[in-house]
Formats: sequence, structure tokens, C-alpha cells
Amino acid sequence: MYRLLKAIPIAALASFLAASAFAGDLLPIKFTLDWKTQGVHAWFYLAKENGYFKDEGLDVQIDQGEGSAATVTRVISGAYDAGFGDVNAIVQAAGTAGISPPVMVYMIYNKAPLALFTKANSGITSIAAMSGKRLGSPAGAAALRLFPVLAKTNGIDPGSVEIVNMAPNLIEQMLVNNQVDISAGFTVTSYINLFAEGQNPDKDYRWFFYSDYGLPLYSNGVMVSRALVRDHPDAAAGLVRAVNRALKEVVADRQKAIDLLLRLEPLLNAAIERRRLDIRSVILTCARRSEIARRIGSRHISGRRNDGLIRRDNELRLRSTLASSCSAAVAESPRDHRSR
Repeated sequence: MYRLLKAIPIAALASFLAASAFAGDLLPIKFTLDWKTQGVHAWFYLAKENGYFKDEGLDVQIDQGEGSAATVTRVISGAYDAGFGDVNAIVQAAGTAGISPPVMVYMIYNKAPLALFTKANSGITSIAAMSGKRLGSPAGAAALRLFPVLAKTNGIDPGSVEIVNMAPNLIEQMLVNNQVDISAGFTVTSYINLFAEGQNPDKDYRWFFYSDYGLPLYSNGVMVSRALVRDHPDAAAGLVRAVNRALKEVVADRQKAIDLLLRLEPLLNAAIERRRLDIRSVILTCARRSEIARRIGSRHISGRRNDGLIRRDNELRLRSTLASSCSAAVAESPRDHRSR
């Protein structure tokens, strides 16, 4: 051992020891996504790649998820310290005795992108027509967890609908192949994935947005465990600052974000993920989001096509799901981004 140390140049040894000490100062954070890696997760990976988490004293490990509601379960179990998931699942968990639910610290989807969708030729033209049909969705999906509430709100017995669980990557495929009659999911995922299946989600599918049927809910954001808030409140705040910092960059340069994702996940479809993040599909400028919010609020878009700003009602609703991130991304962090 002495000979080995003697052979190492003093400068190199000092650098190694300093790096080791710095790494030891970082707080390990296990972070779960809500789904398989997609364009709408770019800001998390960008925060890690650009060292924004490290700037906040955090060593963040990002894992793929199995549903927005499943994120809550993972954090409650202690397997993860934080994650990207559904606030409604937090509320549901809070009503369960003995459960210490996560804390939502950064809201990104201020309008839930939850929807039921079916083939246009299925004969299902209303929520009521879903009785006796097969509804497909992963067990951990927020859309499925909230379906009983949606059904009761619209006078339907949830038990009259057959639930078919499947893996997250089969939601659209099983509907395309007629293995289910209806699917439940996130528009920001399924709407774009149908393009990847060679489908036309506007012409060939009918969409039932939860927000149009009595459930105008918030949805996904960054949540942390109560233990993290209690024991490391600065870390929880730093996590938010890092994500906010990265989100601003993604909005400003979507192509850079897609390039990063493709380096990390080479099997992703570049065109599909670009579309998911493109300014005309998901990420909007603040001005356009404000116009969309105004039009949705006044319901001027109901039952007809819009003007040149938005061509399709489906895409308009899809785009509005990220509206809350606009104000968050524009606001500067409350403190400078200094390395610890």
C-alpha cells in the first residue's frame, strides 16, 4: 500500500481525496419518475446532467416509474425520497389510517391530463355508454385510480365497467388491437404515443377529458417524503430550485433537452419525443398558455374548431396541462446557484 501511494503524484492524490470528500458531502436522493422516460421528463435529467442537483448538495438517482399514483406508493414505502407523481393520489393516501403521505412541493401540471379514450367507431359516444365495456389501464395509473370518482360523478356504477390491467407500454397498443374498448391515461403520453402506433388521435379516436366531466383537478408535480422535509428541509428546497432551473432551460431550448434524452436512452423515438416537447405539442410560451387558459375558461372552443392559434381541441387541452410550469419557470430561484 505504501509503495502504491508513493507512486501516485502528490497533486493527483490531493485531487482524488478532494473529489471523494466533495462526493461525500452530497445527500443521496432516490427519485422516481411517474412513467417510462419521455420528453416531458427532460428537466429532471437536465438538472442531473448539468450539475444543478450537485449545486444544491444533492446526489440524485433517477429511476423510471410505473404510474403517477405508484409514485406516491414508492415514496410512502421509503424506497424513494422523492418523485414526480399525482397530487390526487397523495390526497387519497392521506385518507388512509396510518399512512404518512408525501408532500407536494412543486406543481407542474396545474390541470390534470387525465382522459379516457376510445376508437371513434367504437359506438362509445358518452361516459354513460361505457357500462359493460372493458377499460384498460396500468394498476398504478392515476387515471385508473380516479375512474371510480369520475364514474360516480357522472351517474355510472364503476362496477359495471370491466377493468383490465396491463403494463404501461401496452395502453395504446391493446386499444389499437381491440383487446380493450377504452383506455385510461395521460394525454401527454397517450395522445403522442398513438402517433407512434401509426394512428391519428384526432380523427380515429374519441377523448373524454376528466376536466370536462366534473373533475377539474391539479395533477403531477414533484413530491418528497415527510422524512426528507423533516430531516433535510434545505435538501427539499434545493431539489425544487434545481428542477425549476432545468425546466426554464428546457422551455428555452427543447432540442438540447431531446438530444440529452437520446444520449441517455438511445431507443427513444426522437421524432415522437420532439413532438412531445415541441412548442406546438406540449411546451408553450407563457403568452400562448395565457391565451389557451382564457379560451378554456370561457369555453369558446366547445364544439367547434379554433382559429389559427390552436387547430384541435384535443391538442389544446393537452397543451394546457403544463400551464402552471410557466409561472414557476419564469420566476428566478430565490437564491443564487452556488456550489456547496
